[in-house]
Amino acid sequence: MKRQADLRDRAALDAVFAAHEIDSVIHFAAKKAVGESTRIPLEYYDINVTGTVNLLLAMTRHGARRVVFSSSCSIYGETPKVPLDEDDPAAPANPYARTKYLCEQLLADACARYPELSVIALRYFNPIGAHPSGEIGEDPTGVPNNVLPYMAQVAVGRLTELPVFGDDYPTPDGTGVRDYIHVSDVADGHRVALDHLDDEQGLRVFNLGTGTGASVLELLAEFTKAVGTPIPYRIQARRAGDVPTLIADPGRVERAWGWRTTRDLTAMCADAWRFQRLHPNGYSSGPPTV
Repeated sequence: MKRQADLRDRAALDAVFAAHEIDSVIHFAAKKAVGESTRIPLEYYDINVTGTVNLLLAMTRHGARRVVFSSSCSIYGETPKVPLDEDDPAAPANPYARTKYLCEQLLADACARYPELSVIALRYFNPIGAHPSGEIGEDPTGVPNNVLPYMAQVAVGRLTELPVFGDDYPTPDGTGVRDYIHVSDVADGHRVALDHLDDEQGLRVFNLGTGTGASVLELLAEFTKAVGTPIPYRIQARRAGDVPTLIADPGRVERAWGWRTTRDLTAMCADAWRFQRLHPNGYSSGPPTV
């Protein structure tokens, strides 16, 4: 039976745990946009941090001891080091990143208090793409906060042009460089993480990334190839909270689990465009009539 509840509602959470025998949790529920977090920081702390506290309290009350946590590469902040491994110091540069780092600290403290807990925090680098079928994809409410869904909506005519925030970063073309990872690889990483929760107790942290960076303009060029027509864009001022470069060192997860990503930037863009082309107005619309 499906249940829907807000993690900030402790009574609703207790009802969910009481109605099911839950031994493992994958904790995705959070707000996730860097720019938005600088505009509404208190909402980010309320949803991301309070929600995590309530989930941990419910788990301890109901005997659930295993959790995979959706963390973020934004924890690393602005650093000259490339690529970044899990032992590099945290330097979160915006409210979103600080909420994710605080949640990791909460998880560590919970593990110290409850040594039977087994927690894996997956620090995603930048997930993009869609299911290869084109039937499951990203359908943001309102104006997208992330670059690829914004590109996709420009490509189908819902938005007029892509804003590129900053062309004066210390990167090859001046635009921000990120390690993009296909959402299907992210999903597969969670499947494997569930299989390894019992390897040891306590908190473990793993990067999920490809180890390869692409700039905003490089991503735009690859997505333009998938679409087949130019996508208008305009350079704008830097956005608060952004950093120049974030690229993963994915070696720890490969050494521990023998796992690595399998999909490249071309596949990410092609799959994202397939979803948007089949659903030009998101899930509210069916296939296009043309």
